[in-house]
Amino acid sequence: MNTIHVDVVSAEESIFSGAARFVALPGEAGELGILPKHTPLITRIKPGSVRIEKADGGEEFVFVAGGILEVQPNRVTVLSDTAIRGKDLDEQKAREAQAAAEAALKSASNDVDLARAQSELAVLAAQLAAVRRYRGKH
Repeated sequence: MNTIHVDVVSAEESIFSGAARFVALPGEAGELGILPKHTPLITRIKPGSVRIEKADGGEEFVFVAGGILEVQPNRVTVLSDTAIRGKDLDEQKAREAQAAAEAALKSASNDVDLARAQSELAVLAAQLAAVRRYRGKH
């Protein structure tokens, strides 16, 4: 069976490391699908779900809040400041953080505060979508 080694790393820890048949994730210009022997690539990724079809047939979901993707023919590396295993996503916490970000957006007093709140809302919306996607699979 043809596989590719996948590493998903956050600023704090290694989230996933193992063999996979396929990886799908949100690239900057759209959804990317990576198979073994893929052409080398480096690109930014957007907040969203990384779906890993493991060599044993199982699936692993990881939420990333953006980051960098490096693809080599036999290795995929996802680097993200924030990465959370699908099973560890907390919908209630994400909703509370979204409400706080919406309040910050309404009270933004300058362009920097406005941009920060908009960015946070985009990440939280992607995280909630990842929660729903993960819950739908399990």
